[in-house]
Amino acid sequence: MEQDYIEIVGARENNLKNVSLKIPKRKITIFTGVSGSGKSSLVFETMAQEAGRQLNETFSNFVRQFLPKYSQPDVDSIHNLSTAIVVDQKRLGGNSRSTLGTITDINSLLRLLFSRFGKPYIGHANHFSFNDPSGMCMECEGIGKIVTLNIDAAIDKEKSLNEGAILLPGFKVGTWMWKMYANQGYFDNDKKIKEYSEEEYYKLVYAKPEKVTLNFLDGEMNSTYEGLVERFIRQNIKTEREKSEANQKKSEKFTTTCTCPDCGGKRYNEEALSSRILGYSIYDLTEMQVDELVEVLQGFEEKAAAPIVKSVVERLQNLVDIGLDYVSLTRETATLSGGESQRVKMVKNLTSSLTDVMYIFDEPSIGLHPRDVHRLNELLIKLRDKGNTVIVVEHDPDVIKIADYIVDIGPHAGADGGQIVYSGDYKGLLSSGTLTGECFGNSVPIKNSVREPKEFLESSRSNLHNLKDVSLRIPKALLTVVTGVAGSGKSTLVNEVFAKEFSEAIRIDQSAVSANSRSNPATFTGVMDYIRQCFAAENNVSAGLFSYNSEGGCEACKGTGSIEINLSFMDTIDVPCEECGGKRYKQEVLQYAYKGKNIVDIMEMTIAEAVHFFDSKEIQSKLRSINDVGLHYMTLGQPLNTLSGGECQRLKLAKEFNKKGNIYILDEPTTGLHMSDIKSILAIMDKLVNKGNTVIVIEHNLDVIKNADWIVDLGPDGGTRGGEILFEGTPAELLKCTRSVTARFIDLDRYDRTHQIH
Repeated sequence: MEQDYIEIVGARENNLKNVSLKIPKRKITIFTGVSGSGKSSLVFETMAQEAGRQLNETFSNFVRQFLPKYSQPDVDSIHNLSTAIVVDQKRLGGNSRSTLGTITDINSLLRLLFSRFGKPYIGHANHFSFNDPSGMCMECEGIGKIVTLNIDAAIDKEKSLNEGAILLPGFKVGTWMWKMYANQGYFDNDKKIKEYSEEEYYKLVYAKPEKVTLNFLDGEMNSTYEGLVERFIRQNIKTEREKSEANQKKSEKFTTTCTCPDCGGKRYNEEALSSRILGYSIYDLTEMQVDELVEVLQGFEEKAAAPIVKSVVERLQNLVDIGLDYVSLTRETATLSGGESQRVKMVKNLTSSLTDVMYIFDEPSIGLHPRDVHRLNELLIKLRDKGNTVIVVEHDPDVIKIADYIVDIGPHAGADGGQIVYSGDYKGLLSSGTLTGECFGNSVPIKNSVREPKEFLESSRSNLHNLKDVSLRIPKALLTVVTGVAGSGKSTLVNEVFAKEFSEAIRIDQSAVSANSRSNPATFTGVMDYIRQCFAAENNVSAGLFSYNSEGGCEACKGTGSIEINLSFMDTIDVPCEECGGKRYKQEVLQYAYKGKNIVDIMEMTIAEAVHFFDSKEIQSKLRSINDVGLHYMTLGQPLNTLSGGECQRLKLAKEFNKKGNIYILDEPTTGLHMSDIKSILAIMDKLVNKGNTVIVIEHNLDVIKNADWIVDLGPDGGTRGGEILFEGTPAELLKCTRSVTARFIDLDRYDRTHQIH
């Protein structure tokens, strides 16, 4: 069969330099290159954008109102495109009603199974849904948690009622609400709350509503007595929507979230939980780790149920195959990491029978331990072998090796990138002389001259999630790397246990720094204030003139640089503002110069150029920090809502760069980094430690692990088989730990990095 190609002619999106390229269809093509070289511009903003736009055009104008909006990319033409399915790193998110089981539709199949074969029979499938009134626990409305009164915030147990023990708003001594409790005759008003008997304390705090008679003025009146918790929930939580924002804020400090006492956090009502298969309720099955659930369901031998069971097991096995064997179907989607979210999306596509589709993946190896990369590779190969074109943007050498075709973009980032520097097979890449090709085989040695630990920060012992009564010991002023396979408990131990106890720790993750197109690296780091002052002093005018968010902004577009045109039932389009030409500033502002350049010229400078342009030490110091974290290719005016997760993380790191004596927690800082940039991020971590900071890194990258002063390795596996601390010590000592999967891969990496690891 003759090979077909997707042909791109004259791509110029962002920094692409009129790129033309042929990509083989029904093959795995991997795009490589340094961060900012133009990979995403070519794959996502050109190919995926045009595929989405052309697909939308097949629908009527009415339907297109409800579809995602795709603008036409800056490219001469693209031929032979297939429909694109983009599997990105965006977290699945969702509210507390969205779980792994609901988003993969496995819960729907289990509900069907229970409605047909559960004993006793209780009703249709909706009776087994915690999102339906027929199946949900009515106390928590299927969420498993309730918002209730925080007793410690509401009552001072060191005081009596007469001393003002009730701290809630409206309960001051002598008020009507206070009298509801003090004048009932239930309590000794001079007795401290901590001295109450169990019955008295229950009566004050938890008592259910009961009718009482109150003395009021010269007569009596009927009223209702209820414990503080009951009253607070009725007045402040069950009427939340009707309350003013000010009153909500007042009550917030007195609330806490706890497990629903009625269902014990199971979400379902008693009737739904009473129906069983193989002795298990629907909650019991969804609470199991997915690999255990596969084994249980395979033991269900009811012939009539075989088609449903087969479908459930197939979906569960796909989760196992992609390395999510440690999760349960009750896991809320909002708690899944970017890498886990991406793998869930991949699994959803595996069950599709579509062929000749173009699957586009954005660094699918993120969050995967080296041990599990082969599972990802097998999935990519499976998608290709079904007759699909698989496009992957990737930095991981073990994923790059399986490519049928490789496109290396560079040679560097930003204005120095945007060109195809190599295209061909893996073997050719190794001898291509490109930055990517040269990185293969260059492994960082294990750090031997480690800093000695003198003092430790230690969290309390915890059994949260899958942790097995462990505490995290972190040596002060050292670089500690926390490792372990996906699901072993790293994030739980560091982000949820340690960070909660050491609240002063600065967490630098990959969440967006801003969703606002008006923010940029210059405003985020505070450099913009200095730049405006330079212009103001040079030209003897107001500094506000040099802000497009203030008096300097173009009046026609309000400083956005574009005008939105509503075409009624057709797509809304953004066009460059004719008044300012998309430059955001008033024309009069552009007449003022600093060192021969106007404010627009400055905003279009890369960070690397700006470091040399400005004489101000304050500006140079802040810009050098951005430069040092590998973001030299970004321009001062690049909108922050265009940054990737890895770029966001490094920009946050740059802002913290010159501080001392802090605790920093970095969550997979190598995300989005080319192999050649790893040494730069290692140098940054070392500089932070040299300034007296304690740096904790959650990471799978072997080069980062080998550069640590101290390693904490969790495992031995994910989920219920994880949660133990297998090792604490130096990288060299880790090699002797026979239970550690990480140790085996470091040992392999020392000898042959170009070898395919399985």
